[in-house]
Amino acid sequence: MERPPVNVKGRVVVITGAARGLGRAYAEGFLKEGARVVATDLSWNGAEDFERELNASKDALTGVMDVRNDSQVEALYKDTIDKFGTVDALINNAGMRQRDLYPPAGRVTTLEAKPADFERMYAVNVFGTLRVTQQFIKPMIEKRRGSIVSVASSGSAIDSGGSGVWTALRPNSREQPYMSSKSALMNWALYLADEVKELNIAVNVIFPGHTRTTGSAEQELARRAMGQRGGPIPLDPEHAVPLVIYLAQQDASGETGKVFDTTRWLQDHGYDVEQWRHPLPD
Repeated sequence: MERPPVNVKGRVVVITGAARGLGRAYAEGFLKEGARVVATDLSWNGAEDFERELNASKDALTGVMDVRNDSQVEALYKDTIDKFGTVDALINNAGMRQRDLYPPAGRVTTLEAKPADFERMYAVNVFGTLRVTQQFIKPMIEKRRGSIVSVASSGSAIDSGGSGVWTALRPNSREQPYMSSKSALMNWALYLADEVKELNIAVNVIFPGHTRTTGSAEQELARRAMGQRGGPIPLDPEHAVPLVIYLAQQDASGETGKVFDTTRWLQDHGYDVEQWRHPLPD
């Protein structure tokens, strides 16, 4: 299958969690293709050089935004409209990871996780993402065109294997409450896709696959030290850029209401996935 054409020049793309990891890769990828980027994050500490680089560009806007905070979300939205006048695509990348809640290894059983832990995780991954979506979708509704892409995880999925019985895809990962929060995000995103289809807005979800992000090496080493099963060899964050750019181009007449496995999509469109795969240090 041929690689799809890229056409995001001039489009305004809002990316949450953009200071590092996948979010930074998305921001760099969109700017390279001529898009105008709003890069937000809870903190730019440790990413000041990237922040300065973005701020030096007329096509970029940076901001601090806690997705749990209504006033910060509203303020960033106002800054976006003041600078660029609209929003064409929203990439919901910000999220709390399992290792953010339980550092460094991140593996906890459901019975060990406290209800308060679920509340903290859901506050970011479910309600925070919803809050941002409800705010930044407004210009898309007004002009009846736009795209929303949210990041979930394959561990949040269930599969029937063609039978009438559904099971979790990989329940042995011991990653609650993270996986259930991503299941909730995926569920409401797919429902939203149907609700806004008549407004010509596309809503899709991606599974990035095992990706090298901040703290990946520390997490892997901690798991090994505890005698736990390690993860697969991770992919560099840049591997997800082609799919996210492709989805950001969509409206409801194209791809919408779908969940994409990034690795499979890349393979199906002629990309060599191994170019992005590098082992973590021992």
